[in-house]
Amino acid sequence: MALFGKGMLITLTEVKPRHERDFNEWYNREHIDERVNLPGFRRARRYVALEGSPKYFATYECSKVSDLATPGYLALLANQTAWSQAVMARFTHFHRLTLRIRVDLTHGIGGALSAVRFVPDPGKRRALTDWLSGTALPQAIARPGLLGAAAGENDLETANAPLQAKSMDHRRVEQAEWAVMVEGADTDATDAAVRKIFTPSALKPFGVSEAPTIGTYRLLYGNSR
Repeated sequence: MALFGKGMLITLTEVKPRHERDFNEWYNREHIDERVNLPGFRRARRYVALEGSPKYFATYECSKVSDLATPGYLALLANQTAWSQAVMARFTHFHRLTLRIRVDLTHGIGGALSAVRFVPDPGKRRALTDWLSGTALPQAIARPGLLGAAAGENDLETANAPLQAKSMDHRRVEQAEWAVMVEGADTDATDAAVRKIFTPSALKPFGVSEAPTIGTYRLLYGNSR
């Protein structure tokens, strides 16, 4: 089964160890369910890092990327619950991507996920998409222990919508970062696959000038509607 839409919000977060119990309870008991019930939102999952940082990684699948910039969603960002406000005030790291899904070769839900993030030359978008869909991701998911993969590009207009609406205090996004997610049944397998395929030399033809950021995670919780 493919992803539940063509848009995806990714968040990468950390809190201090003394706040992790409340952070995890909030995520599992309020935040995921609240987001899944929003118009356009279809499924959400959260993970904890085994390799790399930030420690926590979450995905929120939407029908389309513009669902992440609707007036209703922006109003929710500006008027969080008391529990959300308390937890978010304790974040020591927060990174947010509003992805337009470019490649979807997913298959079910894997308990293991490796994520690769990088910033390519926007003029190489078509070539990068062709390489991911025709070569890189098929090679990855053909390996034992792998299940599926997807890739998306941070949509700058959507990413900056909360800033324009003055509903969140965060830095303006200027570069279209990409995220590739490779899912499997085994974290060692997903980690080995992305490190083998997404090397600096393999990404260089697409204008990627810095080494990609790689993290490997195990599934903690998910919900859908």
